[in-house]
Amino acid sequence: MHPAASLILFSTLSGAGFGLLALIGAGLARTTGWAGLAEAALAFALAIAGLAASTFHLGRPERALKAFREWRSSWLSREAWLAAATLSIMAITTLIRLAGLPALPLGLVGSALALATVAATAMIYAQLRTVPRWNHWTTPAIFLGHALTAGTLLAGHRLPAAILLAALAVAQFAAWHAGDRRTGATTRESATGLGPRVRPFEAPHTSDNYLTREMVFVVARKHRVRLRSIGLVLAYLAPLACLAIPPAPLALPLAALLHIGGTLIVRWLFFADAEHTVALYYR
Repeated sequence: MHPAASLILFSTLSGAGFGLLALIGAGLARTTGWAGLAEAALAFALAIAGLAASTFHLGRPERALKAFREWRSSWLSREAWLAAATLSIMAITTLIRLAGLPALPLGLVGSALALATVAATAMIYAQLRTVPRWNHWTTPAIFLGHALTAGTLLAGHRLPAAILLAALAVAQFAAWHAGDRRTGATTRESATGLGPRVRPFEAPHTSDNYLTREMVFVVARKHRVRLRSIGLVLAYLAPLACLAIPPAPLALPLAALLHIGGTLIVRWLFFADAEHTVALYYR
């Protein structure tokens, strides 16, 4: 599928923001003083920036509020409600903690909602049976893994972040491998049952359209391998190398920036690698 910049920014930035909010809510990050205020501000900024970026992919951004109406059947609508609930509860939790009062029960609710928001974002894609690469439990697992890893790095937890980075690198590589096997399962020949060398009599459309712009996107194998290698290095291995350096003021911030930058590449591949079954008609 076509990798839209708005969706890449949305899923990457909001994931990092809600991941950090989950840690703040659980009391696993700075929650008091100026440091706590700065950390909460960063989490809210990332989450809101990501959500704002997502509206640019809508055909009519001014109608974004209508996404709240279909919560019974739409993961997009559920995500919108969960995001709004998370931001509201975490705003109250942050104010209570900054006032020096205990707020762990409410914070735990906010933490659970933050993770549920990331899971709902992933389910927007994982529910699509027409995209075999996404239609798998690894999609929400990888999304949650990236959110928690980014949040842990931004919260300044060196050892947990290193463990998460190593585990996520292995998980992402395994997800790519398994996704490659699922994607090639359906072909024009297997879909029609007409044997080898099946080709359409004529093109489905005579001009560019929504399907060709959004659903049909092919990445050459050599570029895919190169980008995956770059993504693995930037998102996981380079941050791990930074964390291996003896404690230094810039080691953790640099690791966080590298991880988020690498996640942008990994997320670009998430969309670019996905093959919608409708693409069989255009090959």
